[in-house]
This record gives sequence, structure tokens and C-alpha cells, in this order.
Amino acid sequence: MADPRIIDVTLDERTILWRSADVEQERRIAIFDLLEENHFAPQRRYPDGYAGPYRLALSVQEGRLGIEIRREDGSHLETIILGLARFRRPVRDYFAICDSYYQAIRSATPQQIETVDMARRATHNEAAELLMERLEGKIDVDFDTARRLFTLLCVLHIKG
Repeated sequence: MADPRIIDVTLDERTILWRSADVEQERRIAIFDLLEENHFAPQRRYPDGYAGPYRLALSVQEGRLGIEIRREDGSHLETIILGLARFRRPVRDYFAICDSYYQAIRSATPQQIETVDMARRATHNEAAELLMERLEGKIDVDFDTARRLFTLLCVLHIKG
């Protein structure tokens, strides 16, 4: 029986040198929300018919995102590698708007916070659509899953 969902996700902590309390909170929320509700269906058919659930390990090495996919029992299924060149600008833009958002929630008016938050969501949505496009033919994900995976991709990009 198919169970196309993620049940566990880990980040390669070696690639993360530092993260603020705000970023750590974003990471926790993204993982919690991802595990609560997601759609994740690798498009490759496995010889034994395995169709989920999945454990993921995400890493960034040499400009590429590694998505290591494992079975529920932890045995390796496959690793998907995505070039990240097309994500440089979305990641940079997302970091910039998040910085503005974190500053706004500490000192801005509700109207200003809402404006910055709308820009933050729009940037996040565009990046999620790009991720879905890059995963096409490899992994079928829904929009909310792509948004949360993009958040985790951003966490992996933090260099200090």
C-alpha cells in the first residue's frame, strides 16, 4: 500500500555553521509542519514496489542539494541531487526579507509587519514553485511540502 509521505527529516549539521534563534525557530516549525502533513512521492519505481513512508536527509555540498531518501526502516532507496545555481537568488532574497521581517516584528507597526510578511510569503511561494519545477519527474510534492523543504534548504545555506 502506498504511503507517499515523509516521516522523518534530518539536516546535515556539518553544513550549518551558525543559526540565530529566529532561524532555529523557522527550522523547528518547518520540520514539525512537514512531518504533520506532506505529500512526497519519488517518481522512480523501486523493484520491490516500495512506496513510502520516507525518511529524508538533506545536505548541501559543492553547490548541490542532496536529498537522501530512505525507507521507513532506514535502508537507503536513492539520493536525488539538484544543482542549486537557480536557487541562489531566491535564497538570498528570502534571507533579506526574513531579516526585515524579524526586525519588523520587534519594532514596527502592525501594518508594517503585515506588509513585510506579505512580501516574505510571496518570495517563499515563488521559491517553492521553483523547487517543485526542479523536482518534476524526480519527486512529486505538493505546494506546502515544497515550501517547507525550501525553508530547510535555506537553513542549510547559513554560513555564519
